[in-house]
Amino acid sequence: MYNLLSIVTFLPALAAVILAVFLRGDDEAAARNAKWCALAATAATFLVSLLILAQFDPSNTDFQMVETGEWLLGLQYKMGVDGISVLFVMLTTFIMPLVIAASWDVKTRVKEYMIAFLLLETLMLGVFMALDLVLFYLFFEAGLIPMFLIIGIWGGANRIYASFKFFLYTFLGSVLMLVAMVAMFADAGTTDIPTLLQHNFSAAGFSIAGVHVVGGLQTMLWLAFFASFAVKMPMWPVHTWLPDAHVQAPTAGSVVLASILLKMGGYGFLRFSLPMFPVASDLLAPLVFWMSAIAIVYTSLVAMVQEDMKKLIAYSSVAHMGYVTMGIFAANQQGIDGAIFQMISHGFISGALFLCVGVIYDRMHTREIDAYGGLVNRMPAYALIFMLFTMANVGLPGTSGFIGEFLTLMGIFQVNTWVAMVATTGVILSAAYALWLYRRVVMGDLIKESLRTITDMTTREKAIFAPLVVMTIWMGVYPAPILDRIGPSVAALVTDYETAVAAAPAVTHVATDASH
Repeated sequence: MYNLLSIVTFLPALAAVILAVFLRGDDEAAARNAKWCALAATAATFLVSLLILAQFDPSNTDFQMVETGEWLLGLQYKMGVDGISVLFVMLTTFIMPLVIAASWDVKTRVKEYMIAFLLLETLMLGVFMALDLVLFYLFFEAGLIPMFLIIGIWGGANRIYASFKFFLYTFLGSVLMLVAMVAMFADAGTTDIPTLLQHNFSAAGFSIAGVHVVGGLQTMLWLAFFASFAVKMPMWPVHTWLPDAHVQAPTAGSVVLASILLKMGGYGFLRFSLPMFPVASDLLAPLVFWMSAIAIVYTSLVAMVQEDMKKLIAYSSVAHMGYVTMGIFAANQQGIDGAIFQMISHGFISGALFLCVGVIYDRMHTREIDAYGGLVNRMPAYALIFMLFTMANVGLPGTSGFIGEFLTLMGIFQVNTWVAMVATTGVILSAAYALWLYRRVVMGDLIKESLRTITDMTTREKAIFAPLVVMTIWMGVYPAPILDRIGPSVAALVTDYETAVAAAPAVTHVATDASH
């Protein structure tokens, strides 16, 4: 279908414009209309995105459904999807209607709230479909603005601090990426991503101020992109903005942050770092391995001492993203398959865990773990759903969390057994903090007077969780549809990567001889 990608990308933005221009008043009827308009727009976007999935050919490793044109100042507008990006598009369109439905109790500035989320959806989808450096950067950076407003306006008591910390961390990391993009344009003469994927950036070493740069231009570009994507993931030690952002963000903001925004870093590594700078990726992979292993162990230990439920789940997200970066830079089929699967799976599981926190926060207005206990006596449906996602977060076989972790550990074991051994301890630690949280919140006797009147989940809340439950179990029991779609594109990426790395010593040697 003609311009299907553009329709999916800009449909939420169109709904946001309609809300901004035509919806008037601050009364209850206007708020209700804003909610229904946002829900209808996100649901329609998901339905249209199913057409992308239906037309996508997994056996074709090239970019598909490509749309090109010119826009402002003669810059190139180019969109397309491949096996690596198509599932991130589907994840985004799948999560957003649930996010809007979870925001039904928002009371203040409802119209502006819905507009912010609709614009955010357009910008997130743009990141996964953009096939031009400038277009990618604009979508990547512009996504900060709605999220900054969502945390800063509808967040908790310390929301201003958290929103500025989120913005400054992610923006400063991206400034280096912008410099690298300028250097790439200067070297390759184009901003077209498919063309850049075929361009050989110099891997010959050179010296700057007496310091020898091994891997040459590739290393410099890799480090610049790494600065941006590592903050976005976020990787240890640039992860400290995430717990603050999660704690202060409204429930829907936390869901989008965990389910989709963090995945932009992993997607960036797969789209740019690995295929465009293979020699530098191979050279610096041990750095990523150990940063990932430290993240898994350290943030799991930090999660164990948290008293705030959201902060505990936020640190859990950092640990799980450690498996992702490890799998990506293992640069083999199992590792990258596992990393992509883990990102998709984490989108469902972590989003559901933040929604679980939101359910009881809406009733009790506290996220302190000590304020709860014995909820199973009053909320059996909630206890069951919370248990399922707790087990999925631990990586229980039969849930999607197991498949991703197992594949990434298989991938890294082939490359570095010591890192694999350290990372495997994260499986035990995640069980410790997740089950500890569940026991203290749900199990035991109901002894707190304030909890005696708490009510179980409503029909709306159950309906929000139902698709997440289905996806988590379905992907855990039958992962083939996901792996079959990403498999050929990942195989092509791994083949190109190995070919480039194998050729690199000869290139470097020739360059060194020439300098003599």
